Amino acid sequence: MELPGAPATYAIIIANLVASVYGLSFDRGFVGSFAFNVGALVNAKQHYRIFTSSFLHGDYFHLLFNMMTLFFFGPPVERLLGTDGFLVIFFGAVLASGIVSFYVNRNNLAYTSLGASDGVSGVVLSFCLFAPLYPIYFMFVPIPIPAIVYGVVYILISANMIGRFGGRVAHEAHLAGAIAGVILTIAMRPGIVAQIFS
Repeated sequence: MELPGAPATYAIIIANLVASVYGLSFDRGFVGSFAFNVGALVNAKQHYRIFTSSFLHGDYFHLLFNMMTLFFFGPPVERLLGTDGFLVIFFGAVLASGIVSFYVNRNNLAYTSLGASDGVSGVVLSFCLFAPLYPIYFMFVPIPIPAIVYGVVYILISANMIGRFGGRVAHEAHLAGAIAGVILTIAMRPGIVAQIFS
C-alpha cells in the first residue's frame, strides 16, 4: 500500500525502524558493522558507513525521538520540495555531517557515531525556513513551541545522545547537518530568504 503525500519520509522511517530494532534487539554486531567509524573509513575504505549509520540508533529512546521528529517535519518538507528535493535535504545533511565528523575526528580511529539526527536536523531546519513560527505541540508541554525553537532544542538534545553509544558529543556533525539543510533549501528555493524577512 502506498502512503500518500510523503513516500520518501515514510520509507526512511520504516527503514530506520527495521534496521535499528534488528540491531538493538537481535544483533549488536550488525550495529557495529554499519555505524560511522573513523577507523573503518580510513583503513577499510568503508565510506558507505556515512549513510548506513543514519539508519541505526544507540537505544530505543534515540530511535523514537528521531523518528517522531521526522514523522512531523518530513511530510511537509517533502510536499513543499517534492520527493527528490526532500531526499536531497536528508541525504545532503547526512553527507555534510559525515564529512565534518570525519574531518574533526580524523586522528581518532576509534571514534564511532550513529543515528538519523544529522539528516533529521537538515529536514527540521528546512521546515523552519518555510514556517519558523509554526506552533509545535510536543508531548507534555502545554503550550505551543515555535518551530525554530523546537529545531534548536532538537539539535542540542540529539547531539548529546550520541555520547551514549560510546563516541563523544557530535555537536559539530549535527550542526553541519542543520546548516546543510538550510543551504540546500535556499539553493532549491532562493526566494525563501526574501519571504523570511518580508
